[in-house]
Amino acid sequence: MMGAVNPRRSDTRRNHERILAVAAESLSCSAELSFNAIAKKAGVGIGTVYRHFPTSEALILAVYQRELGHLVDVVPHLLAEHPPQDAFKLWTTEYLARYIMTKRGLAEAMMAATKSPGPLSTNTYEALVGAVATLVDANMAAGTVRDDLNPVTVLRGLGGLFSLSPAEQWQKHAADLTDLLWRGMRRN
Repeated sequence: MMGAVNPRRSDTRRNHERILAVAAESLSCSAELSFNAIAKKAGVGIGTVYRHFPTSEALILAVYQRELGHLVDVVPHLLAEHPPQDAFKLWTTEYLARYIMTKRGLAEAMMAATKSPGPLSTNTYEALVGAVATLVDANMAAGTVRDDLNPVTVLRGLGGLFSLSPAEQWQKHAADLTDLLWRGMRRN
């Protein structure tokens, strides 16, 4: 039977994904993880959590990579469903800003788990530059932005989102920052 999925492997994948989802939710509130609490909420045994992620650092890194993947992978879907300028604004305000505001615990946990710059920080930067480049290229092709835009410069401009505070009206401030950046990007 070619192509059949072993039921045990599909259970393993489901458990893996449930553990990551629960850990991501937990890390949105705090930088600390409780493997017991994650196992209980994911509906798996503590041994299952440890088989997938032998250390809290391994789990934090996996959650981070998963979340970053979602942030980058949504770009083609936004471009397929919206005009390029709307896709850029939606990605910035609804995905990037929300990610920054709701993943504070994950950011703290990542700093603790990766004490020095290395391949992870380089991969993160490259993934974000790639996502921004895709959005900028689509807007250039649509004629909505200047032809001389550099995605790295745009990403640096978006760095202002990191100064937003969840205690304030971050959605409004994110929209205002995006609008300001867009005005500098658009074709005159």
